[in-house]
Amino acid sequence: MNQKMNPVVHFEMPAEDKNRMRKFYETTFGWQTNQLGPEMGNYITVTTTETDENRMVKKPGTINGGFFQKTNDPISQYPSIVIQVENLEDSIKKVEAGGGKISGNIDTIPSVGKVVSIIDTEGNRISLIEPVNN
Repeated sequence: MNQKMNPVVHFEMPAEDKNRMRKFYETTFGWQTNQLGPEMGNYITVTTTETDENRMVKKPGTINGGFFQKTNDPISQYPSIVIQVENLEDSIKKVEAGGGKISGNIDTIPSVGKVVSIIDTEGNRISLIEPVNN
């Protein structure tokens, strides 16, 4: 039986100085950034490719991302990917059965979906997202 693949749909990178990071990626690669407010964890969304009216990428194989605040927590020191899943609770069970660990609680991002961070068997932090329009 072939298992449905879950695609990588977003990337995240830590920033010590978000303004410096924004300037670098905007001027170096032409990316567009958007600073969100405290209700969204002061996250910065990053558009790396043309999107449609629903903010979905137009060109297959491309993704957008975001910047989060780097802290002293070792897990916040490295870039991460976000994998889209159909059912977050089922995916959490698969992560644990496969030897991974759940890192934190399930969060809901308004108009985006439910997310949770996991730690894979190699110590990498990855996020899983179940989109609202799934």
